[in-house]
Amino acid sequence: MLELKNVSFDAQGDNGKVEIVRDISLTVPDNKFIVITGPNGGGKSTLAKLIAGIEKNTAGKIIFNGEDITEKNITERARLGIGFAFQQPVRFKGLTVLDLLRIAAGKPIKIDKACEYLSEVGLCAKDYINREVNASLSGGELKRIEIATVLARDVKLALFDEPEAGIDLWSFKNLIRIFENMQQSDKQRTIVVISHQERILNIADEIIVLAEGKVVKQGSKEEILPEIIGTKYAAGACYKLEGAEENA
Repeated sequence: MLELKNVSFDAQGDNGKVEIVRDISLTVPDNKFIVITGPNGGGKSTLAKLIAGIEKNTAGKIIFNGEDITEKNITERARLGIGFAFQQPVRFKGLTVLDLLRIAAGKPIKIDKACEYLSEVGLCAKDYINREVNASLSGGELKRIEIATVLARDVKLALFDEPEAGIDLWSFKNLIRIFENMQQSDKQRTIVVISHQERILNIADEIIVLAEGKVVKQGSKEEILPEIIGTKYAAGACYKLEGAEENA
């Protein structure tokens, strides 16, 4: 279980300190599919980075499975089972997909096992296993490969920061199918997705709404979703193709 106790985060702005996350206290239950949503600039991505250890909170405590991890860095948190997927996955020239999955797993997994992870995210293994993780891959392909690395790592808590960013509609539909499968079948890990897309909100077990750095709502999908669709808390809920890539 993940617990945040009075967590705040300040950043340095042009006119002094700016409070991005404000005294947040919340509990994220185990083995659930959680979506954190809210208007742009509300602190969603910052909160995910604080949990992962990419950013350091300026106040409060973060407890993971009963252990205070507030002072632990991103590597130490990763070893405890916290995984983070960025909005824009990193490309690695000279590194194959198989290499990346083995690094994620932390052990020399066999090709057939690596292929299982790729199949779970809807990729034909024979077409990708020896591909380089470079500019030849589209945003949609990179997103699915990154999710495969999370599966290979067997993390306890998987954080996805706006996974729909920068991909086309076809890839977005595939992404939804992957998350639906994870929500229905993967009950051994907690999944937290930062998103304001209605299709992703609709498969959540629980929704947390952030605005102006504070939690304004938290509860089941059935309770929260009807209240926020069409409001500033779910801005951009209809998927848009502006800036999307042409290829999957």
